[in-house]
Amino acid sequence: MEFDVLGWPPDGPTLRLDYRVFAYAGKFVMSNTGKAVVRETDTANSRSKSGSGVDSGDSVGATDADYDVDVVAALAFNTDRTDGSRLWYRYISVRSDAKGSGLGPRLAAFVALRAADRGYERIAIAVNNPFAYEAMYKAGFEWTGDETGVAELVLERPARPNRSGTIGPLPGADTYRAGLDRYRQRDLGDPEASFLRERIGADPPTPCDPSDLSDNPED
Repeated sequence: MEFDVLGWPPDGPTLRLDYRVFAYAGKFVMSNTGKAVVRETDTANSRSKSGSGVDSGDSVGATDADYDVDVVAALAFNTDRTDGSRLWYRYISVRSDAKGSGLGPRLAAFVALRAADRGYERIAIAVNNPFAYEAMYKAGFEWTGDETGVAELVLERPARPNRSGTIGPLPGADTYRAGLDRYRQRDLGDPEASFLRERIGADPPTPCDPSDLSDNPED
């Protein structure tokens, strides 16, 4: 796998993700956000997994040439409109056959370190489901206690790790559990409800190891 930042806001590149295997694929066509990706270095293998070239009811005749078939995960981001030191992650999408592999949190942590080099101090993201919430805790984020107007929980993390090489102290268990409780107050079905039951009283997951976030990490 190869991790790469393709460009920074506001003059970011565009990505052509296959909507059949990527959530939010249409959001990555916009050019006003920065983009980062995880690519498969074995393109032939990625073409086989992506399902490109298989007709669907909404995309008849789609072929490999229509999509960036080597992309396994993608992240779009922009600078906060009122705070130039804060970067917002807008969309993180992992190819359907790679979900659960940890690539989403690793990509989020990878971009945070590069954002620090560009002068950003804080990274923020708003998540609307407990799976994304858990994934971002693995990327070193912590719930701020705030929600957006559409009931997304706002999480933040510092861009740069501290001198010990870690992101900071482990996120507080009470704050982590309080965020999960917010989701429990909602009328969620499975698999979200089952996930929340399994996490009752749980501690937050251990964040990604920053020393393992090289430009070309091995899986």
